[in-house]
Amino acid sequence: MSDTPARPKLVFAMNQGLVPRIFGAEQWVRLQAVADVLSPVSYTDFNTPEAAELLKQAEIIVGAWGAPALDQDLLEKAPNLRLVAYAAASIRAITTPAFWRAGIPITSAVAAMAVPVAEFTYAAIIMTGKDVINIRDINRQQRGAQGFGSRIGLDVSHLGNYGRRIGIVGASRIGRLVIAMLVRSGYAVAVYDPFASPADVEKMGAQAMGLDQLLEWSHTVSLHAPILPETRHMIGARELGLMRDNAVLINTARGWLVDHDALLAELQRGRIRAWIDTPDPEPFPPDSPFYDLPNLVLTPHIAGTMGNELHSLAEAAINEIERFVAGLPPLDPVLEQSLDRIA
Repeated sequence: MSDTPARPKLVFAMNQGLVPRIFGAEQWVRLQAVADVLSPVSYTDFNTPEAAELLKQAEIIVGAWGAPALDQDLLEKAPNLRLVAYAAASIRAITTPAFWRAGIPITSAVAAMAVPVAEFTYAAIIMTGKDVINIRDINRQQRGAQGFGSRIGLDVSHLGNYGRRIGIVGASRIGRLVIAMLVRSGYAVAVYDPFASPADVEKMGAQAMGLDQLLEWSHTVSLHAPILPETRHMIGARELGLMRDNAVLINTARGWLVDHDALLAELQRGRIRAWIDTPDPEPFPPDSPFYDLPNLVLTPHIAGTMGNELHSLAEAAINEIERFVAGLPPLDPVLEQSLDRIA
């Protein structure tokens, strides 16, 4: 008889078509080496006889977008469940009081998800410092011009990244990655986060500020706060009015944080600029005036993982499964008591 322990049985809970996009060839090899994948099919519910039978056997659920809620009904159908490895970021939509009472560990790929968002944000900060928002129009105006004269005038004092002050709203996982990138590049960075102490912010190489002070101080403000009742429209007309002339607002978090009616009015005045990756509503309707603003870069929620970056989410889930099988603690567990501070 073999002394090799039985591998835990695993099912996928996510939208159809996501499994092959998230799990590439290398990830499949790793996953099948550590777990018994009961089916390559992913489920958004387990109400069919076939799905229910798989769930009954499952010890691990690998979830992602489209996973069903881990409610009492599902848990009763999964008597052997011992781990949920979520191959995406926020688990708010799938966890329930019944799940937390069951005490089943759940992990998230939030660390992997944070990296491309932070990279995108860092790039947006640099590019808006160079006024990429208006570059397309400048190029149209300068079409046919030759040499150095085709560049924007060098006497525009609010452009450029030397000495640029960056305000970070929310020292979240993404926010901290952005802060680290900025500090390494020599930017002056201020942070507003009621959950981060001044000493903690100082260790990041930044300075802690109140929100009003940060908005007045910053040349660029980047939002990284979670969706909470307290953060709804935390950037409204009053806050936008505190921002200095020619300042930039960048939102790669959620549109929830910004009063878009107030933002539209401020952008139409032309006093500030913005880069919005996550609008509200998402997407804007076709007739939205936001599409035609010359001082706005509007991108279609592309800061997060996309394309081959999705494989990093699989790697994160597999790391957790490998640790679970080895009897090691998870790297990124999600705890019920942290829900009031995370996205």
